[in-house]
Amino acid sequence: MDAMDYGPSVTPRALATEAVHAGRDDLAGLGLHAPPLDLSTTYPSYDARAEAARIDEFATTGARLEGPPVYARLDNPTVARFEEALARLEGAEAAVAFASGMAALSAVLLARASQGLRHVVAVRPLYGCSDHLLDTGLLGTEVTWTDPAGVADAIRPDTGLVMVETPANPTLAEADVRALAHSCGSVPLLVDNTFATPVLQRPVEQGARVVLHSATKYLGGHGDVMGGIVACDEEFARTLRQIRFATGGVLHPLAGYLLLRGLSTLPVRVRAASASAAELVRRLATDPRIARVHYPRIGGAMIAFEVYGDPHDVIAGVRLITPAVSLGSVDTLIQHPASISHRIVAEGDRRSAGVSDRLLRMSVGLEDVEDLWRDLTQALSAPPAGPPRATAPAGAGLPDANPRPAGR
Repeated sequence: MDAMDYGPSVTPRALATEAVHAGRDDLAGLGLHAPPLDLSTTYPSYDARAEAARIDEFATTGARLEGPPVYARLDNPTVARFEEALARLEGAEAAVAFASGMAALSAVLLARASQGLRHVVAVRPLYGCSDHLLDTGLLGTEVTWTDPAGVADAIRPDTGLVMVETPANPTLAEADVRALAHSCGSVPLLVDNTFATPVLQRPVEQGARVVLHSATKYLGGHGDVMGGIVACDEEFARTLRQIRFATGGVLHPLAGYLLLRGLSTLPVRVRAASASAAELVRRLATDPRIARVHYPRIGGAMIAFEVYGDPHDVIAGVRLITPAVSLGSVDTLIQHPASISHRIVAEGDRRSAGVSDRLLRMSVGLEDVEDLWRDLTQALSAPPAGPPRATAPAGAGLPDANPRPAGR
């Protein structure tokens, strides 16, 4: 995964180099060093006939317009730089950015439904709101939930998409993307790559046809920008651009600017945070207060662990670590999925997917690992916060009461 080749005319470059330069290759020729931020909502044109022809072309093909955009809902030069960069990092032909990860997923579902393919096969667990969107059929879709082994049997003539998140939110369960892509046949496989990022895996290389990111997380990396992006082939990107134009889920140019800036340090951030996460996993795996540790074989900066005590006391007890939803920031965050990120998923579905009431999810940041461990261990030993809560007996309902990293 060190070298990335984009065709015979382009010299392969390492991922770290691509992260810094993708979307910026033309800047020196423009006499610029930093990418420009274009905040325009509209663009002047004195040739209405030519503009009409360009709009007709977009309505017909969904191809990105040559020349300046007509209106910001059609395109934006700053956002386009971010799209180009992420497509390069994922090894895809194109990428289309949206206002949030959920807006991006919604656009994918609408794109397939517009072709009469409303059925989705999905593997749990997914991010809670992705689960909710599919399960409620808010966009007119119908979902069949299955495990990876059951994907092929679940596909129907009207199946438009197979969706998996790997490593999964919040259990960090992993799926074999190549095997899943084979099971999908001609049906596109969508992989939510938010947790892994292209630093750890590039699903397109393993047969996935659509890659989804909540760009709010690692791509931005600083907890101060919201966005979503889909990497795919150019044909599907054209449909997504038309849906984005029609529905208005556009990424703000300032967000595009910040996300492009975030990509430049993505490999450094992910690798540094992953090293700290691996060390914390090693310590948690032998801690008698921990029932089970979940950590993927692929590595990464996300940890999940189940406690024998009350997880709410751990949340209340941290001081350096921030108790907050979301992930992928430079600072470490911890949250209780059953209370927040996956609260919207029915309790039975949560538990059957491995999201127990004792599970905590931690996004490891860039702090010194000794400081993180000191804060975490004091939180694990903290006295109850407030009145005692009724809790199940130690180890009850847990997949494994032995302290060990799952999948390691």
